[in-house]
Amino acid sequence: MATVEALIGSVRNPGIPLELDWVRDVQVNRSAVERRAATLGTRRTVKKEWQAAWLLRAIACMDLTTLAGDDTPGNVFRLCAKARHPLRADIEEALGVAHLGIRVGAVCVYYEMVPTAVQALRGSGIPVAAVSTGFPAGMTPLALRIAEIHESVAAGAEEIDIVISRRHVLTGDWQALYDEVAAFRAACGHAHIKTILATGELGTLRNVAKASLVCMMAGADFIKTSTGKESVNATLPVSLVMARCIRDYHARTGFRVGFKPAGGIRTAKQALEWLILMKEELGNDWLRPNLFRFGASSLLTDIERQLEHFVTGRYAALHHQPMG
Repeated sequence: MATVEALIGSVRNPGIPLELDWVRDVQVNRSAVERRAATLGTRRTVKKEWQAAWLLRAIACMDLTTLAGDDTPGNVFRLCAKARHPLRADIEEALGVAHLGIRVGAVCVYYEMVPTAVQALRGSGIPVAAVSTGFPAGMTPLALRIAEIHESVAAGAEEIDIVISRRHVLTGDWQALYDEVAAFRAACGHAHIKTILATGELGTLRNVAKASLVCMMAGADFIKTSTGKESVNATLPVSLVMARCIRDYHARTGFRVGFKPAGGIRTAKQALEWLILMKEELGNDWLRPNLFRFGASSLLTDIERQLEHFVTGRYAALHHQPMG
């Protein structure tokens, strides 16, 4: 079985002391960001067998997710079965990739469903990620949020997706945000921490950039755009800003931090745009699940549909796909 370190990276980001001067000096040119983001899907095209290969990589970088109020153990078992075998056997054989053992990067569930997911994935090497800390609003008392992390880790979660307190960003209380994320990281222990910024609720791209830096300084292993529950979730401009903060942090500290866009990414075409963003802004190392994940539920269905079209020349109806 692959270890967590092999999946996430050999050297974790330990964090650094809070550098308020760095945070305060952050500037973002919104017009330039939007112009750059608008070109991502037009400057580079990926076709035919190369597109199929990129879509296979997207599957490997996927956190297959169910975060619904009506989740049941049966739903989670079904999701985990799909995580083990994300492509139908006939498509794998037609592509000639059956020997590769393609699987998703992780399965993401509410912390109450962690034991079920751990049981369903035993022996697969696929880690379980648990959303914790009062997801999605993060408005419960700090002690309860930390207790959720402890419960998730004790139940077998190897990754913890936490939500930050948006009010710390909106009021500019960077010390409070740093202390909160540092406390969550300490509670995670060996489990890796993905910090959800809920960027659609932070007001400005400059706030997004500042929050990204503070969370990385506090020891985040990943920074993540959204819970998927906001009115605006992952967008390319926001992702571009966060990717450049990751690049700046790596250049300054030597530590690599992963990135996870989540919410609203439903099509294979969108997945390709985010992979292009990672390649152009951060390089090939960020095209692997140790440093890049999609938070997705319906994305896999469209990718499987596109791959079926590649091998058969026909588009199948969504209900022909196992998760459709």
